[in-house]
Amino acid sequence: MDTIDLQILQILQKKARIPNVEVARTIGMAPSAVLERIKKLEARGVIEGYEVRLNPEMFNCAMIAFIHMGVKDPSQIIETGNAVAGIEQVQEVHYLAGEDCLMAKIKVSGNKELENILRTQIAKISSIRDTKTFIALSTYKETAKIKLPDAKQSPATK
Repeated sequence: MDTIDLQILQILQKKARIPNVEVARTIGMAPSAVLERIKKLEARGVIEGYEVRLNPEMFNCAMIAFIHMGVKDPSQIIETGNAVAGIEQVQEVHYLAGEDCLMAKIKVSGNKELENILRTQIAKISSIRDTKTFIALSTYKETAKIKLPDAKQSPATK
């Protein structure tokens, strides 16, 4: 990955739907060359996909909860994580260090939907020992962007 790839990625993280012509103009390349680089980044798995971010309030799912789940047997972490990930309202599932536990981020309409998911879906996963649920009162930052190296200081340019 070179500095041009990093510049393209920085632009795409800010605005994924930006036309290739605009990306090309910004970095001083031909649109066809930019498109070719983007296709290569996709093929290599650097770019995993593109998503639309919807306003959760418009769809009655503005409550965010984090569910900490203890797992009975460490050998069941992957199976349990996949079962939790299969719940439609779950947005993220993470295996946490230090304990045999998972943490899920979920967006729901409110307490009743959250309770229903806890009772009818999560409680039915036999490998889960216990749960602790934390409800977010406010969100100050929520993003899928990652910090990229500065294109001017990337390893490829040293």
